[in-house]
Amino acid sequence: MNDLFEFLAHCGITAISLWLASLIFPGVKFANLAALSYSAILLGIANAIVKPIVIWLTIPLTLITFGFFLLVINALMMLLVSSLVSGFKISGFWTAFFASIFIAVLSFTAGLFIFQTGGDPIEMPAHHRLII
Repeated sequence: MNDLFEFLAHCGITAISLWLASLIFPGVKFANLAALSYSAILLGIANAIVKPIVIWLTIPLTLITFGFFLLVINALMMLLVSSLVSGFKISGFWTAFFASIFIAVLSFTAGLFIFQTGGDPIEMPAHHRLII
């Protein structure tokens, strides 16, 4: 149950980040809320399954570029998702490149407020009763 909550929280953070990116970058557009939701879920799945494979296959290039190629991989994940979701459009590679940086920074920052270092949701302190 905790894993489901964590997945849904990550999807929510990604959806908000994608929505804010569409407000800032004119080349990122969503037709409706369903396209935004599908894009967030699919981006999460792509980042969990496809991205590690691509990173593993491009280790030499990533090492040569001192890790900067990972930014290209992030942009490619965004372009992949936009090609699969009909209501999600990205105007080009550079838009995806800069939008993916924005989304990564925003998602990381939001995740710091929601998740502890162990990845578990932050637990609210229990109410203490005064015994009189």
